[in-house]
Amino acid sequence: MVEGKVVVVTGAGRGIGRGFALLMAAHGAKVVINDIGGSVEGEGADKGPANEVAEMIRAKGGEAVVNTDSVSDPKSAARIVENALDSFGRIDAVVNNAGILRDGIFHKMTDEMWHGVIDVHLNGSFYVSRAAAPHFRKQSSGCYVHMTSTSGLVGNVGQANYSAAKLGIMGLSKSIALDMARFRVRSNCISPFAWSRMIGSIPVNTPEAQARVEKLKQMTPEKIAPMAVYLCSHAADKANVSGQIFGVRNNEIFLFSQPRPLRAVQRNDGWTPEMIAEQAIPAFQSHMYPLEVSADVFSWDPV
Repeated sequence: MVEGKVVVVTGAGRGIGRGFALLMAAHGAKVVINDIGGSVEGEGADKGPANEVAEMIRAKGGEAVVNTDSVSDPKSAARIVENALDSFGRIDAVVNNAGILRDGIFHKMTDEMWHGVIDVHLNGSFYVSRAAAPHFRKQSSGCYVHMTSTSGLVGNVGQANYSAAKLGIMGLSKSIALDMARFRVRSNCISPFAWSRMIGSIPVNTPEAQARVEKLKQMTPEKIAPMAVYLCSHAADKANVSGQIFGVRNNEIFLFSQPRPLRAVQRNDGWTPEMIAEQAIPAFQSHMYPLEVSADVFSWDPV
């Protein structure tokens, strides 16, 4: 599916990113395995996980190099792309998967918690994508795959930083798809449902939450990888799949909607606050979304 392509996968040392890197290589890609080897909160460093993935790929006859630069700094992120060029002579796809969690209820969220998550998820996705863009433009081809989340698409409690970053990534991906289409460059999002150490770090305080965690444990990171490989593939190039948001939940694949107007009201002489209260809001009421979290929308057991 990706024979001969050079693919950068960030956060590829563990979890979902590890699954991406291994399946990319199995389908013929040369892989740059980027991972600083930090904790779920983004602290510390360890080359071990990335080296382990690289050795697994090489043991099966594949090609892989390890990169431990951080995505959260523009110069460091640029080195990830340079690593691909230095090692393999080109770059064909970027999978922006690196991430951290620093959860907290909104009124207790600190500046550090906010900026740490935004820097890795949203800024990191921009930095790595932007570093690859001139090369994609020059070769008139390229592909981006970004990780979004139902925490942003739907909502979640105690994750204002993560939710904002993940919804921002949706907008970033769509903008890239629009701006880079003329150069035959594609950009899409995946919203993954899988058990990983990041999910495992979320506090479980109720029987309902515990039951949901048990369901999540059924969904392995390897279930997400086929969609990422497809989106980077020659087949997706041919079909020109771009600007979309896909969800993968165990054996289910979703195509997500994107914000569009639901209902409109109009007055030739304009609106007053009183008229909005009396006419516009009642007309909109039945179309308004309730305050839901991901578990409310995806309420059935994984298939």
